[in-house]
Amino acid sequence: MTKQMKTMRKIALATGGTVAWLALSPAIQAQSSDALIDKLVDKGILTVKEAKDLRDETDKDFNAAYAVKSGMPDWVSNFKINGDMRGRYEGFSYPDNGVNIVDRNRWRYRARLGFVANIKDNFEVGLRLTSGEPTGTFGGDPISSNASMTSNGTKKFVFLDLAYGKWKSVDNSLWNATTTFGKMENPFVYSDMVFDSDYTPEGVAQQFALNVSDQHSLKLNLGGFVMTELAGSVSDAYMGGAQLRLDSKWTPKISTSAGLGVLGISGVDELGTTVVPDQNKGNIRAYTVDAAGIYKPLGSNPAPIYDFNPITADLSTTYLLESFSLYPGAFPVKVFADYIVNPAADDNDQGYQFGITFGKAGKKGTWDVGYRWKSLEANAWYEEVVDSDFGAFYQNSNNPSNLKAGYGAGTNVRGHILKATYSPYDALTLGVTYYLTELVDAAPNTDRSPTGRLQLDAVLKF
Repeated sequence: MTKQMKTMRKIALATGGTVAWLALSPAIQAQSSDALIDKLVDKGILTVKEAKDLRDETDKDFNAAYAVKSGMPDWVSNFKINGDMRGRYEGFSYPDNGVNIVDRNRWRYRARLGFVANIKDNFEVGLRLTSGEPTGTFGGDPISSNASMTSNGTKKFVFLDLAYGKWKSVDNSLWNATTTFGKMENPFVYSDMVFDSDYTPEGVAQQFALNVSDQHSLKLNLGGFVMTELAGSVSDAYMGGAQLRLDSKWTPKISTSAGLGVLGISGVDELGTTVVPDQNKGNIRAYTVDAAGIYKPLGSNPAPIYDFNPITADLSTTYLLESFSLYPGAFPVKVFADYIVNPAADDNDQGYQFGITFGKAGKKGTWDVGYRWKSLEANAWYEEVVDSDFGAFYQNSNNPSNLKAGYGAGTNVRGHILKATYSPYDALTLGVTYYLTELVDAAPNTDRSPTGRLQLDAVLKF
């Protein structure tokens, strides 16, 4: 090999190594800094808010330097792809109460793929696609992204789950303000007693956060969402809400989160079963009673008979143990309670839940187990936005909360929820959830139909 050829080879190897280092360095830098920040949070040296600010500042400075060194445009480092894939087995079991009830088993999956572009001047654009099943002519189910494995391997549907623009107009150590428009992640911080985790409303939201001190952060969440838009009508349905939250870290081991909110829906008369997807059950809708005492829907498009203007409150307390057997790092124990009341309804207008969780899955080797009791009366809140997994069996159709017999999730349900999850890897979490539920208000002359629902999940995230 000539001297010139050796020189050319060295140049090629050096160039290739530089390119490889530039390609890998963002991931290496992110992993090392994230690991250090997580360790500081576990030790109580940093609060969660301080950790988030530090991550944002680290990413911002590194991306700027990386763009200069590599010569790559800003959008390359400011464009992120994320998503998850969840596989699920689900089984339903019903008691033998003299009614022909058949147990059910099914396999399902949820797949989501998201894209986020961070633009200059604190602007952000997001888009996410999701699996799901069609609901007539409406599109995908608003409170579930699951798709069932059935119909001989038919091709499945893909829906638009998120499409939003966001602007963080203020962002400093004292306070920040964010405005979001479009189809977005729910801006309110509620449990699934109030909103299903898959519900992505459409409209505008504003979020404000004030750092009162190093220990206390005050947050205000506001939102206004479109629920229906009807041609030839000025009585469209809208949802609005405001929620005030106080997150506090009293000591390195004790933290709390408290929230107080109000929600409201205008144009409830326009929320009939043929105008929006009729996925959940529970609300008392317009009905008549015939001469034989049988409940029947009033008209072809029955709407809820009560307005929805609920007041909400929630409180949680987390205590960090320094260590716990078979758990890496500090071990959190969380107790929590939620309450909702709808003053616009004459009866069946309340809901509540309380529970406890040991540990927190998500990082390699971590796990959690938890229990909660939940009761959500028929008219406490709009049935079509609450948890789609929390349901019970209606044995007949003579019930104003469900004018069709069969299983129904939504309101008018109470029961136990037991859950355990484990993360063998950062990207993989395994879980088991069991619901043992019954109707709050059963139909006349029937029992409360206890129902069991088992879910086995495997979730991959990236």
